[in-house]
This record gives sequence, C-alpha cells and structure tokens, in this order.
Amino acid sequence: MPQLYIDDLQVEVVRKNIRTLRLSVHMPDGRVRVAVPLRTPDATVRELVQARRAWIRKHQARFAAREQPATLHYVSGEMHLYQGQPVELRVHATAGRPRAQLSGCGCYFDLFAPENSSRAYRAQVLSTWYRQRLRQQLPALLAHWQPIVGAEASTWGIRQMKTRWGTCNTQARRIWLNLELIKRPSPCLEYVLVHELTHLHERYHNARFWGLMDQFMPTWRDHKAVLNGIALEC
Repeated sequence: MPQLYIDDLQVEVVRKNIRTLRLSVHMPDGRVRVAVPLRTPDATVRELVQARRAWIRKHQARFAAREQPATLHYVSGEMHLYQGQPVELRVHATAGRPRAQLSGCGCYFDLFAPENSSRAYRAQVLSTWYRQRLRQQLPALLAHWQPIVGAEASTWGIRQMKTRWGTCNTQARRIWLNLELIKRPSPCLEYVLVHELTHLHERYHNARFWGLMDQFMPTWRDHKAVLNGIALEC
C-alpha cells in the first residue's frame, strides 16, 4: 500500500472511487490511513494530515495508554480473567479428555491436559471452555435485550477478533461477538450486544444511533469506557 511520510507520521494512502477524503487512526498501534478520490494529489493528503495532526495524536495516545494483554504461559499459578475477575490457573496432567473447569467457588481454573503439552495446546483447551461459557450465556441475554431494543438478530456467533468487540451485518441481521468479552465484566458484554442490536435500527454511528443507545441502555458510556481502555490481543 502506498505510504507518505509527513514529518514524523507514516500515512497509508488508499486511492479509490470515492468523492471525499477519509482520515482514520487504527488500533492497536495507531496506524494512520487516508482514503482519497483517485486523482487526489499528495499535497492535498499532506494538508489534511497536517490540519488533523492534533486529532491523530490524541487517538494514538489513547491507543498507547490501553491496558496491554499479558503474556500468558498457561502454567499453574498464573492468573486468567473470567467476567472481569482474576482466576488462578491450576494445570493437571491427564491421559484422558483435555478440559477446563471453574473450581473452588470460582477461585480456580483447573485445566487438564497431557503431560508436557505445549502452551498453544493448553491455551486452546481454555479457549474452548471460554467459548462454551459465552455460548451458554448469550441466549438468555438475547431473550432479555431483544425486546428492549425492539430488534431481533436472525443469527449470532462468536469469533476471536483483533480489533473489534462485535460486528453486525445489517442485511443478514447477523451479529458476531468477540470471544474476549467473556473475560470482561458482564455489563461490558451486554453493552456490546445492545450496541450490535441497535445497528439493526441504524447502520451508522450517528446521532440517531447514540440516541437509541441512551434509550435502551443509559449506562452504555461507562461500559464503553472500560472496553476502550483495553487493547485486544493480536
């Protein structure tokens, strides 16, 4: 992709069949991208970036200040999150079926895996448990929030996403939620679910969208702020 160096900023320039210039700053590293009409000269891009430099730096600083994912080794004594709470991991060697379970009134993750299993293997065992728990919780949450929002998703699913907590395909009425949400406080999961359901009324993040969010979940700003302070795993 073509790059422009504007003082100390590296800018990706995408020329496409559009009418206006679009500047964006992307997670997780604050990458700057400008989409421009096909015949736009570099000088115009430079002018836009220079004019929006303070805005760019503000967003880059916000991304840099986010809580970074810990480097996890999936060994006994390590702390892993579940619904916003740290839970101590205990790894057990087993020749049986690999599995994970919450034990000790929620104080421990007991993870059973073959002796000398790799970090990646143990990570997948715990990820499978996370996915099962999130899948179990979502039907009740949908049953609660869909009548409040007044919109119903035709299908939903769970994905490991690098840059988004959720997505909505408004035409298919399909919602995807990030698996990482199971590690965060439950109200954050509900906020993302309501956010994506609201897109079934309004596709864009405009005044109407946020007005609907105020109506459906008046506390959404608190939960959004929590998620904004977290860098997703890459």
